[in-house]
Amino acid sequence: MLPQEFERVSVDLANKLPTIPQSVSAVVVAVAADSYTEEAYYLAYIAGLTNVLDALERDQITPEKVLLISSTTVYGNTTGHVDENTIASPNSFSGRITLEAEALLHARYADRSTNSIVLRLAGIYGPGRTRLIDAITNQTAVIPDSARLTNRIHRDDAAAAAVHLLAVPVPSALYLGVDENPADLGEVLRFLAHEMAYDEPPIGSVPIARGGNKHCSNGLLKASGFRFKFPSYVEGYRSLLAGIGVRHP
Repeated sequence: MLPQEFERVSVDLANKLPTIPQSVSAVVVAVAADSYTEEAYYLAYIAGLTNVLDALERDQITPEKVLLISSTTVYGNTTGHVDENTIASPNSFSGRITLEAEALLHARYADRSTNSIVLRLAGIYGPGRTRLIDAITNQTAVIPDSARLTNRIHRDDAAAAAVHLLAVPVPSALYLGVDENPADLGEVLRFLAHEMAYDEPPIGSVPIARGGNKHCSNGLLKASGFRFKFPSYVEGYRSLLAGIGVRHP
């Protein structure tokens, strides 16, 4: 049974953590590097995660589940259909370190009663995450001159998916967190321009970003019973453009 409220405590995951309450039965590790550097990623994903796991052992806490928020960046520029059985092949330090953090988590709880779970998210957007909207507003958006399949998930669905997986009796070790509608980037940009009453962005050459050109499957997440509040970019971005939701501190 998950609590209706959570008590927040501000800590520095790069250093020794304070005493963890004995009532803790589930842990979600959702970190972010403060800059796109190898050092920052290591401090967040490896040092930060290690300090959390060490603190749990120090305080003799054996949680039922520990869930790590990861990223589909671990697939590098893999193309085509991607699911939990697709071999990760990172082509950047961020993907490599993120994949290393996943392995660290699973190794720590191998052959133990704690379920270690990884949730790989793609293209998180929502309050405070408005990259495509900003590109339309600043008129810097460019529609790729060839099809570019993209995957995304609204921030609220990402958070809800993490909480949902903590309540699954026997969770899998890995899930992909993407919405119901992997979509061509040009399609999304045209939609946003129309919704915001801007001219359609120009077509041009656009380098393949870390997301690559893939169709990520949410089949396993849905099979666990999860249902999306924002099943596609249409509902999600319309909510965002309407000013619904706030960026959390």
